[in-house]
This record gives sequence, structure tokens and C-alpha cells, in this order.
Amino acid sequence: MHVLFVTGEYPPMQGGVGAYTREISRALQQGGARISVLTAQRAAQPDCAAFDGSIRVLPAVECWDWRVLSMIPELARALRTDLVHVQYQTAAYAMHPAINFAPRWWQRQGIRVAWTYHDLLPMYLFPKAGRRLRSWVTCFPARSADCVITTTAADRVALVQKGIAATEIPIGSNIVSTRLSASERIARRQRYGYRDDDLVVGFFGFLNQSKGALDLLEAIHLLNQMRAPVHLLMIGDQRGASDPTNAAYSRKVEAQIQRYGLSRQIRWTGAMPDLEVAADLNGCDVLLLPFRDGASLRRGTLMAALANGCAIVTTTPQAPIVELKEGRDLLYTAVGDSQAMAAAVLRVADDRALRASLQNNARKVSRRFDWDEIARRHLDVYSSSLERAEVDRKPSLFGFWGRPR
Repeated sequence: MHVLFVTGEYPPMQGGVGAYTREISRALQQGGARISVLTAQRAAQPDCAAFDGSIRVLPAVECWDWRVLSMIPELARALRTDLVHVQYQTAAYAMHPAINFAPRWWQRQGIRVAWTYHDLLPMYLFPKAGRRLRSWVTCFPARSADCVITTTAADRVALVQKGIAATEIPIGSNIVSTRLSASERIARRQRYGYRDDDLVVGFFGFLNQSKGALDLLEAIHLLNQMRAPVHLLMIGDQRGASDPTNAAYSRKVEAQIQRYGLSRQIRWTGAMPDLEVAADLNGCDVLLLPFRDGASLRRGTLMAALANGCAIVTTTPQAPIVELKEGRDLLYTAVGDSQAMAAAVLRVADDRALRASLQNNARKVSRRFDWDEIARRHLDVYSSSLERAEVDRKPSLFGFWGRPR
């Protein structure tokens, strides 16, 4: 099977969807599929390499506008692909609706389409577009794609409530899983000037509104009042490639750092190779991930933290995550409750047995999100949907808009 992935971002661009697309591409090729990736021109490598390993990468899209309607079918036919699979996140296609209407158009040209929702956030259309219209545009491709995948149970249920069938397949960690020995951990901490008995709180991810960095800084400020100053290690690059609001949010974060006088307590690692990120995750005492929309299995940062055995404090999910048990695998606090976050961090820091238990159980539960299993489930969905498409596809009385699924 030859699959053409369409994604608004791909490494070296910084972003979770791009990193996810690389990992699922690698896993699918291990499972016997051929993979090509169409992405933005900004993902072009300096040496103009056409392949990421054995994955053919085509950084050819200058603008995600109406040209994708004709460009992608032409490419799919030229490459002789069996399926075009769109990796969709609201912010990843410059907020242009062309990609949302493309599946209906592509199918009229004989192209089979798969669609993965990395979120269901209503997209921006124009200044006075209401939420109902924006939500309709966001969900429109799901009514025509041959198969629809969500990365969380909550998104699958939301689509089912709209009469749209979908399959939930969780994401895996975009960061390699590693384990440091005691001496390696000490050495890793020493590179930042941390002693073995220092309390090091980690944060991993880009700075944007949904990651709750302002709540994080408030919690660190409160921790300073409870005990000797703590250290905050900000792991990874500050800004992703897709969300244009990240720069403005970063300025708010910098202002809060100055307001609380935290500059000397914070170290920024910047972008690093995966193994370096994994080592830093292992070096932290507690990882604080105060998501403003609650913890979710769509969060690559959370999956990386589990895979690297972090003692995690995060925010209560909007819908229960059956795979994760509070108190066993991680600790939850209310969204926006910096006082509770600080208390939870102290609880983990002062209870070595609890910290060790959380770290061990995080590694155990992360095995449920193995990329080989994720790839196998994708191949099953591809096969069944393509077989069903051959049987079910009939001319529609509804023209371009099609009959609702």
C-alpha cells in the first residue's frame, strides 16, 4: 500500500503534528507500507534531501489555498498512491478552509481519502463567522472521507454525536524513551548547575495559550514562598511552527518572569535532538504540564513524559482518560489552580516513594502507545475503508456537498 500523507508541518519545522507524521510514517514503513509526505516549503532540508530515511518528503506547498484541490490529486496519480491521508490540526494550514473542502473534491476525481483529527477546534474563517459555521467547516471533511481517525476518545464521541463514524487511534511519544543511570542523571543535572538535592521542576513544550505557561510561573512563584527556591527547566524550543499567536504569548510569559523575578531560576534548553530531550526529562524531579484544556492523549508532550518515566503533575482532563489512573500514573489538579499545582509538586518532591511509583508506572502505561501497534491499527483501518469504499461509493443526489455520513 502506498500512502501519501498531507501535513501542514514536518521536521525540521517545529510542531507536534509534524513530529507525529514522521513517527507514524516510519512505523507504517516498518509494517510494509510505502509512504510519501507532502508538506510546506518551510520543511525543506538545507541539503535539499528528497528522503527522510526511506520516506519520500515533498516540501512543495507554498500556500495552503485553493490550489491544493488540483495539486494533490495530480501528485497522487503521479506517485500512484492508494490513499491520501490528511493530518489535520486547525492551525496547521494557515487557517485557510481549502483543505477542509478538498476531500469532497478529491473523491470526485477518484482519490481515496483518510483524515486524522488532531483537534476539533473551530477554525477561524472571517471576523464575524459564528462558532456554528466554523464548527461545521471543521467537521465537513469527516462527512466525506473514506475513513476518519481521532487521537482521543473525546473527539471520537464528539463526531459520533454529529452522526459521523470515526476510529480512535492514540498517538505515541515523538521523543525516544530512555532511562538514565544514577550517575548519568547526576551528570545531566550538573550541566545546568543543579545539585542532586535541588528541586528541579520541568516543563516541556512550546509556549502557547493552551500549555498554561502563565499558570506554571504562578506555581513556581508560590513554591518559592513555601520552601527554598526551586529550579525550572524549560525543555525544548519556545515556539512551534503553526500557531501565529505563540509569539504574542511568549511576550506575556517573559513579562511574568520579570514580574516574579524568576530569571535566575529558569534555564531554557532551546531545540535539541530527541535523545537530549529525553535525558533532560529523566533529569527532572517533577514535570509540571498545566494544560489549560486539561490533559489529553493528543498531547505529544504528555506521551513523551510517560515514555521517559517522569513524575507528572498535570491538569484534570475534560473527559476521563481510561488508560491513565490518577495517583498511580500521574497526579491531576484543577485547570488554572496554581496553588494546587504547587502543593502537588511539593507532595511528589517530598515523598520519594510516591515519586518512584509515579515514574515506574508512567513507563509501564506508555507501552500501550507503542508505534508498531499504532501503525498496525492504521493499516487495518486503511484496508477495511478501501474495501468498503468500493462497495458503498455511488453517485449522490446532493452533488458536491454529498449525502451526510
